[in-house]
Amino acid sequence: MRLIARRRVQNVRVAEHRRVREDVLALEEPLEIRVNGSRFSVTMRTPGDDFDLVAGFLVSEGVVAARDDLPDMRTVSGIGMDGEPTFNIVDATVTGRGVAQAAERARTMYTTSACGVCGLASIDAVRTASAFPILPVGFTVPEALIAGLPDRLRAEQRLFDATGGVHAAGLFDADGVAEVVREDVGRHNAVDKIVGRALTDGRLPLSRTVLQVSGRASFELVQKARMAGIPVLAAVSAPSSLAVELAEEAGITLVGFSRGRSFTIYAHPERITA
Repeated sequence: MRLIARRRVQNVRVAEHRRVREDVLALEEPLEIRVNGSRFSVTMRTPGDDFDLVAGFLVSEGVVAARDDLPDMRTVSGIGMDGEPTFNIVDATVTGRGVAQAAERARTMYTTSACGVCGLASIDAVRTASAFPILPVGFTVPEALIAGLPDRLRAEQRLFDATGGVHAAGLFDADGVAEVVREDVGRHNAVDKIVGRALTDGRLPLSRTVLQVSGRASFELVQKARMAGIPVLAAVSAPSSLAVELAEEAGITLVGFSRGRSFTIYAHPERITA
């Protein structure tokens, strides 16, 4: 699976000769998601783990909640503008209550790699009732573990090492062991790939895990954690006000500015022990 592209670029230093060299870029391509043969959404992503991405996206949208809700997925070939075959379409077979939910949530608008649930019609539609409520007690993690997760995630970022142009998300257990790490041009895609892997493995809800992400903690990422039953979300940058609001409402421990030996807890600090 090709994850990178190569381009000739010019390196510029003011008042010096420009240097031409080859640079490595993270690949970004569209993925059309179909549910039972009908178009559901189009997103931009880094190719790879596409089935996990689709499965996690459908969990985030409230279409599926268990492995039995998604009995099959298949890649559909198409023809690109250059006349060459492409494989950027995944058709998901959804059963049960998810059929009606998919029809209700169907989105025909284009979404970018920076957008998670921005295609939905209203903020009320985004506040989907999760099949996995966040448990208020029973899972805690030490503050030293939280502080160390960004470095553990960074150590797994192979594509970032090559390109410097992708986000990452990592699912960690209570001992700080990385269970799944995914990279993508979109931070929400990286999270969807993790959640989709968990769905396929029959592991939802992820009620004893920590989700560490690169970049900021957006509303969309808190929503995805909520839909997967993840009780702790940590980010290396700032959360938005709406992300904090949703984390408080959902019972999720939300951490921002997790760097080195310090971090800031924005919601439900009781899960992080001294």
